[in-house]
Amino acid sequence: MDTREAAERFVRVWERGWAAHDVDALLALYAEDCVHRSMPFRAPHRGRDELAAYLRWSFEAERVTDVRFSAPLVGPDGVAAAEFRVRSEEGGAAVTLAGCVFVRFDGRGLAVETRDYWHTADGHQEPAGRLFLL
Repeated sequence: MDTREAAERFVRVWERGWAAHDVDALLALYAEDCVHRSMPFRAPHRGRDELAAYLRWSFEAERVTDVRFSAPLVGPDGVAAAEFRVRSEEGGAAVTLAGCVFVRFDGRGLAVETRDYWHTADGHQEPAGRLFLL
């Protein structure tokens, strides 16, 4: 599978999977020995089991109302990046999460390494300024 095909599948499945909190669909995108970093200074989640636990914990209090991913930018050596924006409600309050994911794919099109950078804001809104990818 080429990187563009893998990246397009990745953002398409993440968009639907996040909206439905479908952990199994999301895990199918990752190699068994993947490394996921949620924010640059957190300890990584190593392997599908740790990633699954993190996703379940993340989705626990979240009621998603809208998920959007940009078309991915594809670079050399199996690397791609995409922006995302998620509107949700947590504890009855509207929240927006916006960020970017960087992914490295193996030859089978599975994510072997991912890193997210994201921020949250109160209310349902779009990120300020001209959007780079979305």
